[in-house]
Amino acid sequence: MRAVLSCPLGLRDCHSIMQTTNDAVSTQPTYVARAAKAVDNYRENPGATWYKDNTDPNDPDGKYAFQRLRQTYFTPHVNPKFKFFRNDRFYAIGSCFARGIESALAGRKVIVESAAPEFAKLQPANREPSGLGFLNKYNTYSILNELRWALDPNAVFPLDSIVQLTKTTWYDPHTNPTLEFVGFEETLERRALTQTVTKRIKGCRAVIVTLGLAEVWRDVKADVFVNRTPVPSLIKTEPDRYEFQLSSFAQNWANLEMIHRLLTTFGHSDVHVIVTVSPVPLMNTFSNMDIVVANSWAKSLLRAVSQEWAAVHSNVDYFPSYEIVQNSDRREMWEDDLRHVKGPGVQHIMDLFLGNYIE
Repeated sequence: MRAVLSCPLGLRDCHSIMQTTNDAVSTQPTYVARAAKAVDNYRENPGATWYKDNTDPNDPDGKYAFQRLRQTYFTPHVNPKFKFFRNDRFYAIGSCFARGIESALAGRKVIVESAAPEFAKLQPANREPSGLGFLNKYNTYSILNELRWALDPNAVFPLDSIVQLTKTTWYDPHTNPTLEFVGFEETLERRALTQTVTKRIKGCRAVIVTLGLAEVWRDVKADVFVNRTPVPSLIKTEPDRYEFQLSSFAQNWANLEMIHRLLTTFGHSDVHVIVTVSPVPLMNTFSNMDIVVANSWAKSLLRAVSQEWAAVHSNVDYFPSYEIVQNSDRREMWEDDLRHVKGPGVQHIMDLFLGNYIE
């Protein structure tokens, strides 16, 4: 068993914890079974086999992967660790795909505390359907930060990470600039409201964590990781303030472990977590990789660390929304930008989730 990690606010302490975690992550198998049990797993798993000779590949009821992958929407075999109840309160935190999950759950009369009406009613500055995109958290650092500032009484928000853009506007880099930039006082009001909304996770038995990015940015001056790429004007005026990183497996693992500690310490007494990986690809990469290669690297890393995290905690389970999208008919699943999942695709994912996890 690995120790569950805690982390003080200082990032240097966090880095130390990540270093001590690295050996444990790299040497421990996520699952071990005797041969007889492994054979039982194979026999009892309806999704265990890819192909069989002399089988019709176009059989719509076929159980083999090469048959199921021909369907419009891929339907994986899901073996849930636990169940939720319809009266459980849900909280979704993470990338923009979390907002889609949130909307689908709310549409099925499930109580979703993260669907904050305070932000939903605000007019966004871009094409997003609502101001809820302001709450998006794109990497494990930003998810951890937001939970720490909202839940841990000893954590203090780094006020010096809020930066002045113009004479009248300020920028909170721990948010998503869905809304227009505003003055300092209103920026602080939005920050306080964000933490108020995040505190609602305390009453939620069901938490959905959606991982989006592995490319991260650090505010060197404030010594804190931020949520997204700094706005171009800041990179121009303060070129040495922000540092770009390709985060490692061990760093993301340590962040998830600290998230688990926060939720079990300050959250619902019976909290259960579903971790997913957002299928939405990177918009840009600041590495020297091709964007498609960079996206594959990031999603592979996040997919692997989420499996590891779920494997060591009885109250964490992985749900394969990423695999559903990637293995479905591209024309039916994706909008023309090949970044956003169409409504029917999200509905298919949520039908599968609800059918497996909610009593």
